[in-house]
Amino acid sequence: MTTTGEVHAAARGGPWWWARWRSAALDVGLAVASAVECAFEGVRFARDAGIPVAAGVVFGVSAGSALLVRRQWPIAVVLVSIAITPAQMGYLMGVVGLYTLAASELPRRIIGSLAGMSLVGMLIVMFVRVRQDMARGSWDLGDWFVPFAAITTAIGMTAPPLLLGLYVGARRRLMESLRERADSLERELQLLAERAEERAEWARNEERTRIAREMHDVVAHRVSLMVVHAAALQAVARKDPEKAVRNAALVGDMGRQALTELREMLGVLRSGDGARGAERSVPLAAVGVAAAVAASRAVDEGEGPCLEELEELVGQSAAAGMVVDLSVEGDVRSYAAEVEQTAYRVVQEALTNVHKHAAGAKTHVRLAHRVSEIAMQVENEPPPEVASASSARLPSGGNGLVGMKERVTALGGVFVSGPTDAGGFRVSAVIPAA
Repeated sequence: MTTTGEVHAAARGGPWWWARWRSAALDVGLAVASAVECAFEGVRFARDAGIPVAAGVVFGVSAGSALLVRRQWPIAVVLVSIAITPAQMGYLMGVVGLYTLAASELPRRIIGSLAGMSLVGMLIVMFVRVRQDMARGSWDLGDWFVPFAAITTAIGMTAPPLLLGLYVGARRRLMESLRERADSLERELQLLAERAEERAEWARNEERTRIAREMHDVVAHRVSLMVVHAAALQAVARKDPEKAVRNAALVGDMGRQALTELREMLGVLRSGDGARGAERSVPLAAVGVAAAVAASRAVDEGEGPCLEELEELVGQSAAAGMVVDLSVEGDVRSYAAEVEQTAYRVVQEALTNVHKHAAGAKTHVRLAHRVSEIAMQVENEPPPEVASASSARLPSGGNGLVGMKERVTALGGVFVSGPTDAGGFRVSAVIPAA
């Protein structure tokens, strides 16, 4: 990971306005050098002005020390250098001050104005100084040399530090912009990682729910009927041996069917994993898909439960002692495999709930084939006070209605369930035919 702006800001440990001790040491060194330069130049200024040499030295040291605050107040440093330019001192301070001013975050109009003032001041001072030197000397280079020397010296003392400062300032701003973008990208990546983790957790929970629903649909109904038949077998074993034998046969058939379906599910879950070895774990999403495939009994091959098996389903509940009737309305036709399976599972789970919670209650199963949809309804009357299968004590996990609603809504249908005014319970579902 790159160094972020926050880490960069936290690394500021210099004194006062300096970001680092190295920067403070550099400014102190430049201030000392500028003070020494101005002190030597102050001696000549004092002699030319007719003032004590000590005063000129003190003036030069005081002016040259202004470089100490160049990072905090670059405008003040440049103004001081312009002010002492007529005294022919502060050349180092002028160069460093212009560089610092150009590299700062000040508006360009201020930088341009102060740079122009410094250029004009240097041009005038150099013009006067070169002309005086030529007047005192014995050599004559012509009148063209004075303006040439003044212009080149003024530009040489002003343009390079100004351009270098502008370049360094632009580069610094670019680096800060890149650092901010890196910070923003890092925060976005962290946010995306958190969201991806949340989505992965949500997907895992969805797959767990899906696996539980599929296993519930595959096994719960037949096991519930087995428990009901076992309770009835216990009740009639001594009174009616022939009926006990029939119930025992039914229990055996349903147990074998439940084992067959469970074996199919486990086989699908294990398929594809043995070839890769036991070291790689099966992703949870693949397990959910496998469970769905196993629960639907290979839909693509047409082996899944369909509406044609509803009569057999109702007959199994009737054989378990439930008073149930099936009515079909409309023209019977075939639907998509997932539609027929969902309709079958809704009726199957509703009948299972009747066995669990309303044993002995009369139940009505209605199936309606409409133009663009298929509707089903399972309604039971209030159970008798003393139910023949009350001793079965069937457990309930509370997932049946939730699973039915999830199946129906996944196909764009509507699912409604709840008690009736007569004291019974009704489960209704409408699934689009397409």
